[in-house]
Formats: sequence, C-alpha cells, structure tokens
Amino acid sequence: MAVHKLQPKDHLKPSDLRGISNEQIEPHFEAHYKGYVTKYNEIQEKLADLSFSDRSKANQNYSEYRELKVEETFNYMGVVLHELYFGHLKPQGEPSEALKKKVEEDFGSWDACIQEIKAAGIAFRGWAILGLDIFSGRLVVNGLDAHNVYNYTGLIPIIVLDTYEHAYYVDQKNKRPPYIDAFLQSLNWDVINERFEKAMKAYETLKDLVK
Repeated sequence: MAVHKLQPKDHLKPSDLRGISNEQIEPHFEAHYKGYVTKYNEIQEKLADLSFSDRSKANQNYSEYRELKVEETFNYMGVVLHELYFGHLKPQGEPSEALKKKVEEDFGSWDACIQEIKAAGIAFRGWAILGLDIFSGRLVVNGLDAHNVYNYTGLIPIIVLDTYEHAYYVDQKNKRPPYIDAFLQSLNWDVINERFEKAMKAYETLKDLVK
C-alpha cells in the first residue's frame, strides 16, 4: 500500500499575539501539533504493513487494524484542527458584512454567537468550533471533548478554539476564561472571512446532497 504522510506547516506558527505569549505557543506548536503529525505518519506506515494490520483479522473488540483506524482519526483531526487554529491567530481585519449578516440570522445577534463560542469553550474539553453545517446551511457552534469525539458530520470549520489545557497553561495556569478572551482578541478576520466565503460556496454545491 502507498503511504500517505503529512508535513508540519511551519508557516502557520503565530507569534506576538494579544494575551497568548510566544512561550505558550512554543510547546503547543512544536510538541503538541507536530506530535500529531508524527504519530499520524507512524500510523500510516503501520497501516501499509499488511503483515501487522492484517485486514482479515479485523475485530470490533480488538484488532491491530481497529486500533490503528481509531487513532488515525484522533491524530489526523489533531493535525487538521490545530492547523485551522494556528492559521487564524494574528490580530487583523474585521468581520465581513456577509459574515455578520449570517451570524445575526442564525444566532439572533453577534453577541449571542460570541457568547455561544465562549460557553462551548468552557463546556467542552477539547475544542469549540463555529462552523457551517452543509446539510442545513446554518452556522452552528459545536463542541468536542477530543479531536474525534462529537464531531458534526459535514461541519465546515470557520473559527476553531483549542480548549485543551496545553493551549493556555503556560500563560493562565488552570484559568480558561481569560485565555478564551485573549483568543477572541487575536483572530485574523481576513482568514475567517475567506473561510466563510468558501464554506458558503461549498454549501451551494452540496446542499442537495440530502433531499
């Protein structure tokens, strides 16, 4: 089997943010994010080794193949979510009029959407995500306890908040609320606006997927 490997995207590493120090970013990016890249690549090598991950021995209680596939989702989504997270951390721009209008339609107000993101950021152990549901066309806030737990199928991420302690412990110790405030002050709205535009185009293409 061909081995699909990932490379870390060093250009996404942010610096000089508002309330999130470079000392905090360093282990988060270099150890945690790159660790998921490394483990994903190791899993791909083992999946390609058919003598190790024998498909004929697949079993729902335990098998090497099952364990590799479970951890593949965890590590791959760990890579993707971290790249989305780091990719919009640079204070810049403002929310577009199109995004603000959509938020007001789906949440009632901009403030209601922000409060929903904050609440999910406190309530969930891993992530809070503002995304576009390709089935309904609505903006929704989704929370994940882990990279691969409680995901919406078909949710296109637009704002991605890492709520694991490794995202804020250097700066805030165990205090998550000030970290969430700092995160919201460090967003690159130019990136977010572009994600929103692309998500809406994807929805227009895929909205008839379920009839």
